[in-house]
Amino acid sequence: MNRRDFLASTALGAAGLLLPGPRSLTAQGPRKRIAALSTTYHVRSHSDNFISRFLEGWWIGDKYHEAPVDVVSLFVEQEHDADVSTRLARSWGVKKVRTIPEALTLGGKELAVDGVLLIGEHGKYPTNVKNQHLYPRYRFMEQVVSVFKRSGRAVPVFNDKHLSYDWSKARQMYDWSRELNFPLMAGSSVSVTFRRPELDFPLDTELEQGIAVGGGWVGDGGLLHILETLQCFVERRKGGETGVKSVQLVTDEAVWKAEKDGWWSRELLEAALSRGRNVTPGPVQEKARRPVACLVEYNDGFRAAALGLGGKTSEYLAAVKIKGEPKPQATLCYIPTENSNNFSPLVDSIARMYTHGTHDYAVERTLLTTGALSFLMESWHQGQVRVETPMLNIKYRGPEKSYFAHGMGS
Repeated sequence: MNRRDFLASTALGAAGLLLPGPRSLTAQGPRKRIAALSTTYHVRSHSDNFISRFLEGWWIGDKYHEAPVDVVSLFVEQEHDADVSTRLARSWGVKKVRTIPEALTLGGKELAVDGVLLIGEHGKYPTNVKNQHLYPRYRFMEQVVSVFKRSGRAVPVFNDKHLSYDWSKARQMYDWSRELNFPLMAGSSVSVTFRRPELDFPLDTELEQGIAVGGGWVGDGGLLHILETLQCFVERRKGGETGVKSVQLVTDEAVWKAEKDGWWSRELLEAALSRGRNVTPGPVQEKARRPVACLVEYNDGFRAAALGLGGKTSEYLAAVKIKGEPKPQATLCYIPTENSNNFSPLVDSIARMYTHGTHDYAVERTLLTTGALSFLMESWHQGQVRVETPMLNIKYRGPEKSYFAHGMGS
C-alpha cells in the first residue's frame, strides 16, 4: 500500500481532507501513465518540485488537487548525494529504470506510457563560455522521439524551462512535436504563478512599452525566468506576437545608457519595484551590484527589456504602459519561497495536457524566449553586441484570458 492509499484508508482520509477515492479511473477513462525523466532528484530540486507533486498531489491556495495521472517509471541520470528518488519510487510503487527508452517502454519494445515529464534542471553539467548551462534536454528528447518513431505513435511531453541552450536544438525539439503531432508544453513557473495584484488585460491591447525585473542570477537559467515574465505580458499587445527582430545583452553602465536611449523607462521600473515585497531601499544604480539588461526588439517595432538587478531585488516584477492610460500597470509574480508553490499552477496545467490534450498557453511562448535567450548569451559572448534574429520569426496568439494562479499564494 502506498502513502496515498494508506492515508485514504485512515480517519483523516475518511474526513475528506485528502480527497481520497479510486485511483484507477479519471473522468475520461483509465488513468494516464506517465514516464518521469530527471537529471537529478533531491529535495527542492526541480525534479522534486514537479515529479513529487505528480506523486503526492498539490495545493493551490487552500484547495488540494490529487494528481489525476500515475507516474509509473522514473529515470534519474545523476544520483545526488541527498537523492530522494529511490525512496520515493519505492514508496509510490514507481519503477526506477536505467535508461530513457526503458522508462517509456516499461521494459518492452514499444511505447507503453501516455505522457512524458522531462525535467532537465540541476545536476553536475558543464557551463560553456557563453554562460549557458549545458543541460541535456535535447539529448533526452532525442531518445524520447526515437521511441515514438519506433512505436508509430507519440504522447504529450512537458519540458521544464527553456527547450535547449542551443537554438537549432530547441527548434528541432519543437519541430518534432509538429512532425509527430504530439502536444508539447515547456516553460518557467514564474509566468503562471500568483500575481500581486492580478494584473491581466485583453488580447490586442495597445502597449507602448514593457519591462520585467528580476534578481542577480544572470546565467541563462536565471535570465529565462525574467524573459518569460516579460513575454507573458507583451504577447498580449495589439496584433499578437510577431517574433523577435534583434536582441542585445548589456551590463553595468550600458544598462543605464539603454534607459537614455529609450529601451526601457524609469517610470516603468519604479512602477515594477513598487510592487515588490523585498526591494532594497536606495537608488537602484547604487544597490544593483552588476546590472544586466536584455534588450528585445520585436518584428512589429515594439521594444521591451528584461532587467537583472541583483542587490536591488530578488523577485520577479513586471510593468507595462498601456496607450491612453496615465500611469503604468505593474505586478509581482509571487514566488512562495517557503514551499515552492509557484510550481503548483504549472503542474496543474501540465496535468490537463496529459488528461485532456489542452494547452493553457502556447508553447511558442517558450520557443521564442528560448531563442531570444540563446542569442542574448551570444550577444554577451561577442562583447554585448546587437544580434539580428531573423530565425525568430515566430508568430502566435496568447490565450484569450491569461493563465496564472489566482489568490495570494502560499
